[in-house]
Amino acid sequence: MNNNYIEQKKNTHLYFQIGKNKYAVNSENVLEIMKLPALDYPQKLPNNIIGLLKYNNFVINIVDIRFYLDIEVTPYNSHNELIIVKTDEVIFGIITDRVIGILPFNSALVDQIPFVDNKMIIESLYKFNNETIFIVNLYALENLLKRHDIEISDIDILSLFPQDSASKYLMTQRTHLIAEKSALRLASGELHAKNKYISFNLNKDYYCIALDYVKEVLKDTLITQVPGTPNFIEGIMNLRGDYITVINLKKFLSLPDEVISEKKPVIIVKCNELKLALLIDKINELFEYQETLQEETSESYYAKEFIYNKTLYTVLNIDRISSDKKIIITDM
Repeated sequence: MNNNYIEQKKNTHLYFQIGKNKYAVNSENVLEIMKLPALDYPQKLPNNIIGLLKYNNFVINIVDIRFYLDIEVTPYNSHNELIIVKTDEVIFGIITDRVIGILPFNSALVDQIPFVDNKMIIESLYKFNNETIFIVNLYALENLLKRHDIEISDIDILSLFPQDSASKYLMTQRTHLIAEKSALRLASGELHAKNKYISFNLNKDYYCIALDYVKEVLKDTLITQVPGTPNFIEGIMNLRGDYITVINLKKFLSLPDEVISEKKPVIIVKCNELKLALLIDKINELFEYQETLQEETSESYYAKEFIYNKTLYTVLNIDRISSDKKIIITDM
């Protein structure tokens, strides 16, 4: 494993939106992304904690970082998303308006904040597409969660959650699904990226790719068609000056084209120094799945299958796909 690969993993971030601002956390700390479930709120909690969630036999805190940043906290709804993260010592959740995607951060575009201390949860800034992304220091959040001198908020936290019966029912169902999960068992040691997956749809079926291969996730992409290429090559895309071949996965895997969407979401993968953009139907979530059996090498396009949250997932064999002789890569 070379230093460049280690540096790339270190600089890969999951970025998300809360209100008008965008934030990011290192993807190595992310365990799972989920839609907002019903949370427990048994008593008065410090103003940074909006509720408790039972997650893999742990009761974890769910925080809203706006309380730390002196930003107005607007009401939540059933479309809010939680990012479950892990530091060296604790697991907790961060509520967001929406998760946008995964970005490999260029360290040259990161601006460090000179006066940051261990109580500041924003440690640096990242410039991307003329926007500023605030990089969250999860270890500062960890330290704040351990403190017992945080003031109690005058805000009625429960009033921030949706009160309509449809939202309450949906969020309660999500909580039940989380409680029923038994496949994931967190070990006391470090969680490895090989157990993390990005899931997506091809037609109505669920697939996923090991996070080791994923360099970026984009929910909509401008693709330029190239004449004379095989039908499964959708075209090329320009990613910050880097031209990448876009593979239509359904055509490549000889699947029927049942779902046609105006948006063109892609997952950018890298294997054996080859970078490809895989065109899919819909991006779903990032999650962690702990293997119970030793993996076997597969020569198929499909590495294996497993059931997670009562859904059958097929894991794509990126090594096999990227080494296929029918993929024609032309220097642009």
